[in-house]
Amino acid sequence: MMAQLQQDNEKIQQLGAKKFNMWIFIFCSFMLFAAFSSGFIVYAGGKGHGLNVILPASFRYSTIVLVISSITLFMASRAAKQNERGLQGLFLWLTIGLGITFLCLQVYGWYILSYKMQVFLTDPNASRSFVYVITFMHILHILGGLVWLGAALAGSIKGIPQVKNLYRMEMSAIFWHFLDIIWIYLYVFLLLNQI
Repeated sequence: MMAQLQQDNEKIQQLGAKKFNMWIFIFCSFMLFAAFSSGFIVYAGGKGHGLNVILPASFRYSTIVLVISSITLFMASRAAKQNERGLQGLFLWLTIGLGITFLCLQVYGWYILSYKMQVFLTDPNASRSFVYVITFMHILHILGGLVWLGAALAGSIKGIPQVKNLYRMEMSAIFWHFLDIIWIYLYVFLLLNQI
């Protein structure tokens, strides 16, 4: 009995350490996007270095999709807390689908920028290149978020113990909501600097 309690205590400490690592990663990601924003501001402050392009409408739609995905993830977390695995799985599938839709809309935005608006990654005006770099880095983070969501969904389907299920949901929710907030900030930042 005592050995089991000690094992459970060690597992809880490991989960706490992993959660701390997640917060460190989120802080580093925040600093990365802050550095991109600062770099953009410094470069765009020069004469003739403004973005001077209207962002594609697909970026607006992707923002709406990402906000809806945060709502569906909240619903999945609530279902997990009530131990309703079926609802949890449904809302996780919806969140993953919305995340993939977000990715598709972002790539379509790149298509509009490059083929319709003639704004390229290697544009002589580096302010325009920042749009690609910022959105690409966010897409990489979204892919990581989809992996977390997939792990939470797999755990829900497999029927892992409730403690682990709630842990996976919490980690997924922390990261996904962070991505949502960062994207809203980036989108508003780019909107304010588009002309």
